Amino acid sequence: MPRQSDRLAARPGGRRAPPSGLPPVPASRLGEGEVERAANQTMEGPGGDRHHEVMDRAEDLIMECAARQRGLVTRDQVLRAGLGADALKYRIRTRRLSPVHRGVYRVGPVTMPLSREMAAVLACGPEALISHRTAAALWELLPPPPDTAPVYVTVRSHHRRRRAAVRVRCAPWLESDEITEIRGIPATTPARTVLDLAEVVSLGVLDRAVATADRRGLADRAEFATLSARHPRRRGSRALRELLERGGGSALTRSEAEERLLSLIRKARLPEPETNVRLGGHEVDFYWPVERLVVEVDGFAYHSSRSSFEGDRRRDGELAARGHRVIRLTWRQIVRESEATLARLAQALAMAGSR
Repeated sequence: MPRQSDRLAARPGGRRAPPSGLPPVPASRLGEGEVERAANQTMEGPGGDRHHEVMDRAEDLIMECAARQRGLVTRDQVLRAGLGADALKYRIRTRRLSPVHRGVYRVGPVTMPLSREMAAVLACGPEALISHRTAAALWELLPPPPDTAPVYVTVRSHHRRRRAAVRVRCAPWLESDEITEIRGIPATTPARTVLDLAEVVSLGVLDRAVATADRRGLADRAEFATLSARHPRRRGSRALRELLERGGGSALTRSEAEERLLSLIRKARLPEPETNVRLGGHEVDFYWPVERLVVEVDGFAYHSSRSSFEGDRRRDGELAARGHRVIRLTWRQIVRESEATLARLAQALAMAGSR
C-alpha cells in the first residue's frame, strides 16, 4: 500500500519537489586523467596505495547510489564514481555488475522489489518516470501486473529510448505538479496517472480507478477536472471528462452483477445512485437518498447458507422500518431481464419522488 509520505507527496501542498532525474553520483576529486591512470595500475608498486584508495572510494559511491536505486546503477554513474571503462567491463565479466538494460546494471546477485520499474526509468534517461498502468499499480489503483507485463514510462522530451519490455511515451509538456515519487521511484501523480490510464483501459476500469483514488485521498474530482481541462487534446481527456460529467467515479462496485446494473442505470439515464454506502448500520449496494430507495444485488444463489439469506431479510426489515424501500435483484434479472428491471426501477423512483 502507498506509504503516508507517498500520499502526501501526491496531494497539493504536500507534494515533494519534482525530481529532475535521480541525483548524480559525485565524481572523484582526483585530477583530470588521474582516475583512469590509477584504475589501470597494478595492485603492487608505488601506485598501489593510490589505486586502493581510488577503488575503495569508487566502490563506496557505487553502493551508495545502488542503495537509493533499488540495487541499480547506470554506466554514467559508475564512471563518475571513479571506475574506468576497463574496470567496468571487468565487474560485468565477473558478475559483480549484471546488465539489466543497456547502460543499467544490478549490483550483486539479489534482485530487489520494484527493481524492474526503477531499471526502466534509469534506462530511459534523467527525464523519465513511471506512468500509465505501471504507476496505477504502484498507487494501487489497479491490481499488480504479471512480471511479464511491460513497464510504462513517460519521458519529458520529444525523444524516446527504445528498451526491451518498456513502453515509452513522450510528454514534453508534463507540468511539475503532475510529477512526484512513490517508494523512491519517479512517477506521475495519482491524478495524472488516471488521465494517462484513460487512454489504455476500458471505461469500467477507469471508473473504478477514479473512485479508488478519491476514496483513498490520493486525488479528488477537482484534480481530475483540472488535468482534463489542461490537456484537452489527449485521448484520455474526453473519456475522463465524460465520466466526471455523468457522476462517474463515485461508484466502487464489488461484483460483476453490481457493475452491470450500474451500467444499465447510466445508459437509461436514471438518477445516479450512491453505491456501497453505510445506511442504518448496514452497507447497501445502491441507494437513492432523495427517494429513500435501496437496491441490493444478490439472490439465494449468492449466499453460502440459508442463515445468511435470512439475515439479509432481517436487514431489509430494519431498513423498511426506518422508512426505506428495499428492492432485491438477481443476476438473471439484471442480465436476462434488463428492460423489465429498468422499468421496475424507474417506476419505483417515480413513485418515491411523487410522495
